[in-house]
Amino acid sequence: MGSATKLAFSVFLISCSSGAILGRSETQKCVYYNYSPLSSAPENQGNASEVVTCSGEKDKRLHCFATWKNVSGVVQVVKQGCWLDDHSCYDRNECVERKDAPEVFFCCCEGSLCNVKFYHSPNSSQTLVPTTNIPVTQRPSVVTTLMYSLLPIMAVTAIVLLSFWIYRHNKLAYPPVRVPTQDPGPLPPSPILGQKPLQLLEVKARGRFGHVWKAQLLSEYVAVKIFPIQDRQSWQNEYEIYNLNGMRHENLLQFLGAEKRSINMELQLWLITAYHEKGSLCDYLKANILSWSELCLIAQSMSRGLAYLHEDIPGHKDGHKPAIAHRDFKSKNVLLKSNLTACIADFGLALRFEAGRSPGDTHGQVGTRRYMAPEVLEGAINFQRDAFLRIDMYALGLVLWELASRCKAADGPVDEYRLPFEEEVGPHPSLEDMQEVVVHKKQRPTLRECWQKHSGLVVLCETIEECWDHEAEARLSAGCVEERVVQMQRQTNVTAPEEIVTVVTMVTNVDYPPKESSL
Repeated sequence: MGSATKLAFSVFLISCSSGAILGRSETQKCVYYNYSPLSSAPENQGNASEVVTCSGEKDKRLHCFATWKNVSGVVQVVKQGCWLDDHSCYDRNECVERKDAPEVFFCCCEGSLCNVKFYHSPNSSQTLVPTTNIPVTQRPSVVTTLMYSLLPIMAVTAIVLLSFWIYRHNKLAYPPVRVPTQDPGPLPPSPILGQKPLQLLEVKARGRFGHVWKAQLLSEYVAVKIFPIQDRQSWQNEYEIYNLNGMRHENLLQFLGAEKRSINMELQLWLITAYHEKGSLCDYLKANILSWSELCLIAQSMSRGLAYLHEDIPGHKDGHKPAIAHRDFKSKNVLLKSNLTACIADFGLALRFEAGRSPGDTHGQVGTRRYMAPEVLEGAINFQRDAFLRIDMYALGLVLWELASRCKAADGPVDEYRLPFEEEVGPHPSLEDMQEVVVHKKQRPTLRECWQKHSGLVVLCETIEECWDHEAEARLSAGCVEERVVQMQRQTNVTAPEEIVTVVTMVTNVDYPPKESSL
């Protein structure tokens, strides 16, 4: 090879080397993006980018760059494109901003499309956080995610619980009171109750057929007797008795309404009646001693109520009122009003006697054992109207004895209250106990000797004995007992204390109403 050839070859190599070093500025591709917030066209609002080819002077190096802002944690690209010769961009393969917290981030790099990704790394020892030209929303924290996820569920749960509480509160405390009937469907609302709110306050008594509550109906107190569903027959019977013609009487408990109620998925049967603060005669006698006038008032109003219950009244203004036998007459089922007049309650076992109609369940041995008449204890009852009414009269004699035992009119101590036959058979007698005492031994509660020293109590004792006579046909009627009480009260009102002995000797000459059968 000649010297000329060697020289030409050398010049060629030098030219190629210079082109390798300087020629890189001739062409380079970069991502181009220009944010234009004022542009109305959607495509000019920073939502699209493109690749451009950079060009420049032959002796200048070409770079790519990117500028962006951090707006509340969101990367907002300002501009991307080609960048002419800059010493700070030499030999940078990645686009990285090194400043701590600039207002506008800037980075530049060498290499085709090196600005596709750009980074902010003020400390080179930290891991680079890649950024793209597509705005990225900051990921919410776990707490925020849980809050937004659980908040709707909690709100719905709270609404459901509040709705349920309101429903229960309105259902239990302030329900509309209606009067239902037998299974076919409800009757129209009670004319007395209508849709007035009824609120239960406290339990006043517990019995065989359920609880009795004191309740509030607007500004007045009422009594609510609640039956469990298994005692539906008693509730139904009492409801029907109360709704018979002529059952409004001052000495019968005033009936207000009835309804079926579901409480905690359990069906309850309610009877709403007038409320009397003094409670039952039994409870009153436990806590109080009676004067003679109080005894007469209670005995007269009680016998008047029973006489009206027993009476058949075809011409009653409300329609034909049938004769009704109570069948569970006792001091617990006699309530006292504020003026101490009595009214009879609890007709769950009552029978009505109407022409051409069956009186219903005439099973003989029902009621409270302690107050059962001898024929009931024996199971030898005659299933006729008068026989059932005489059973009530036997029980009335026992209640009159309870009144006498707590009266201070006699010249002697007043004993603690005791139920009839409690001294003979104790507080919880069996059917066999009562049969032994009442039927076989023919015993009755003791009539104290000191009662014979009071003219009125003498007549009362005679009346009591004629009420609980072993022979049912010999017992007095309730109307006759009422007349006896009225006459003995009049007799004692005109008798001075010093004349008691004289009156006792004369009392046999007084013409009291004769014995009668119950009807």
